[in-house]
Amino acid sequence: MALITPYWGLDGILLFASLMVAAYMYATRKFKYWAKRDIMEIPPTPFIGNFTQCFFLKKSPAEFVKELYDASKGLRYMGFYIFDKPFFLVRDPELVKHVLVKDFNNFNDRYGSPDVSDRLGYANLFMMKNPGWKLLRTKLTPIFTSGKLKKMFQLMALVANDLDDYLDSQKLENGKVMEVKDLCANFTTDMIGSTAFGLRVNSLKDNNAPFRQFGRKIFEYNAFRGFEFLTIFFMPHLTKYTGAKFFGKETSTFLRSVFWDVINQRIQSGEKRNDLIDLLIELKRNHESEGDLDGFQFSGDDLVAQAAVFFSGGFETSSTTMSFTLYELALNMDVQRTLRKEILQALEETSGKVTYDMVMTLPYLDKVVSETLRKYPPLAFLDRIAITDYKIPDSNLVLEKGTPVYISMMGMHYDPEYFPDPEKFDPLRFNEENKQKRPNFTYFPFGEGPHICIGMRLGLLQSKLGLVQMLSKYEVTPCEKTSIPMVLDPKGLTTTALGGIHLNVRKISTEAG
Repeated sequence: MALITPYWGLDGILLFASLMVAAYMYATRKFKYWAKRDIMEIPPTPFIGNFTQCFFLKKSPAEFVKELYDASKGLRYMGFYIFDKPFFLVRDPELVKHVLVKDFNNFNDRYGSPDVSDRLGYANLFMMKNPGWKLLRTKLTPIFTSGKLKKMFQLMALVANDLDDYLDSQKLENGKVMEVKDLCANFTTDMIGSTAFGLRVNSLKDNNAPFRQFGRKIFEYNAFRGFEFLTIFFMPHLTKYTGAKFFGKETSTFLRSVFWDVINQRIQSGEKRNDLIDLLIELKRNHESEGDLDGFQFSGDDLVAQAAVFFSGGFETSSTTMSFTLYELALNMDVQRTLRKEILQALEETSGKVTYDMVMTLPYLDKVVSETLRKYPPLAFLDRIAITDYKIPDSNLVLEKGTPVYISMMGMHYDPEYFPDPEKFDPLRFNEENKQKRPNFTYFPFGEGPHICIGMRLGLLQSKLGLVQMLSKYEVTPCEKTSIPMVLDPKGLTTTALGGIHLNVRKISTEAG
């Protein structure tokens, strides 16, 4: 005789059914969390919440959060679920200001996090938790002053010359189809290698140079890497079980090895370059003996983590901005011609020399890049966590401590209330008159508040310099392989074109510009 009925088979069916019911009840126990608080929510799917398409890598995280934004039009905020956990989406610009700036102390940590054992991923400035983050931010800020950037520009100009040499070697008088995202990433990899680490990386001369090869691996959006990033940014409690690495396992090993070699070589030689490596060495000397400082140490992997994140962020965001700008210019030839005219006039005034002041003060170039960042912000959502119970201003809602809070940068950047006809590429959105009309905290491609991207000015300088160098001599137009409209990679954490960005690149005469 069986345990419950006369038949073992029937017992098995009953036991399985009971387990499924119990699992269902457990997985849905928090559903209606937002509805009970009179907050809009989208009906979640049992076991996976609202996360189905993103979890199966059919939709990028940026598009997932944007769709939530679009679905809650007219509201200040809404609720959603990832698995059984309630998440909070902020839509209202004034509330965005509270979260990112005015009440920053209530939201001063990201929700996303690698496991604490992944020190390269966990202890870098981008992912670090407070109070360690605040200490680290203060120590690293001096590397990005305008004075330091001006000194770096001489090194940048050399890499820009390498880009010129590379394009010249391609014999582009009659035009040639090129994958410009990879080209731009080669350029910005060489740029960040030279300016931050004093390395001649040579990605433009060798597309498979070690730094470029491992840089690709970080943002190689296959199923495995896609799931690693999803785990870190949306399911951080699982990272200790999945072993997800922020930079990937192989790349972490490479970065750890190469940056320690650079640091040790610099210490032994006594060479001074006033770059990131010099700053890290100074921090190591001044603070290494102090041991643990608020969960961070100025030694070992914690120190190298800063070099790793500046390398990855330094080349990827700039190359993304530069390549998407070229894409939009290819589709909008009137904008391209106007920008080229501005660049050539500026070069005429400097006798053909590209200078720091020239690059940073070209008004139309600034508008063009700003519009690119509106349509294609490199990381198109922001994540925070409520570190205390928090009463939402002008409401009765209290966010419970530990609630993840998300902001859709892409949702706000494409909201026709703030940017009419949002699919259109229109640099004039960023003239002074239009900027004054727009509410604050509706455009923030680098984030806002104390957590704003520390390398913003360096990233913009790299992108603008590359564009000046290319557009002064070359024209970009669509080709058969150009994706129109743009399709984003559903596996990508960052804003990435599916299959790359293919354009026809042709050398032009000055008169033709």
